[in-house]
Order: sequence, then structure tokens, then C-alpha cells
Amino acid sequence: MKTKHYLAAGGIVLDSSGRVLILERDVEREGVVVHEVRLPKGHVDEGETDEQAALRETCEESGYCDLEILGDLGMARSEYVFRNTRYVRDEHYFLMRLRSPECRPPDVHPDSEEALFQAAWAPGLQSLCADLTYESERDFAARALRYLQSQQQ
Repeated sequence: MKTKHYLAAGGIVLDSSGRVLILERDVEREGVVVHEVRLPKGHVDEGETDEQAALRETCEESGYCDLEILGDLGMARSEYVFRNTRYVRDEHYFLMRLRSPECRPPDVHPDSEEALFQAAWAPGLQSLCADLTYESERDFAARALRYLQSQQQ
């Protein structure tokens, strides 16, 4: 089986009331349509820092672009098989704050799976941990919660 390795970066975005930006979509997986609740993230392009990629990908996928990085949530490795290819993805997430509620149309290819994303707001980090589809993203949401709690001490 072929293996592809790549680096991805993304953001956990909080608005002024503590809500968390999520992306939802219905997508076909192994012949079944599933509902996914995700965090924005994507490939780090050559010459780009992880921070730059996280801000760009969050903006492109959600349409929310006036963002500020509050903290580094670290990295984790995620491995999965998709269409007979094994993927090894190193993910780097950042805690972000939405500075302005202005939202523009997402900047994704209309035929891509990313075009299925609909931006929405979860009530907070604690409830979000249970709602995210993928364990790696649940782990980053828990890291964000711990980060915020450590800043309040």
C-alpha cells in the first residue's frame, strides 16, 4: 500500500462569547453518507509557516478571516487509510480568536469535499469535545480547554 506523509495546520477559533467555530458536512465514506463535525485545517504549503497555514486554511474553509493566534496547541500524528492509500498526517493546531464577525464565502474548489463544509458555531469547548467526528480533533479541543484554564490561573 502506498503511503503519503504531509503536514497540516489548523485552528480552534473562539468568538467573543466563547463559541467555537466548526465545519459541518455530509460526505460519502465507504458507500455511506455520514455527517462530520470538524475543525478547520489543511496542508502547509512550501515556504509557509504552520501559523500562516493555520490562518489561511481556517479563512479558506470557513470564510472567517479576521483571526488572531492566542496560543500554540502543539502537534500530533494522525494515520488513516483512504482509497487504498495510507496517510500519515502531522497536525499542528493553534488557538485563535475571531476579531471581527465578518464572513466571506469560503475559498475552496467547488468540486472538492471542502466545498461541502458549512461553518457553524458550537456553544463552547466542553460540549465540542464530544461532538467532533475525529479523535485527533477532540484531543486538540481538550488541549484548547486546558490552555484556557491555565491562562485563568
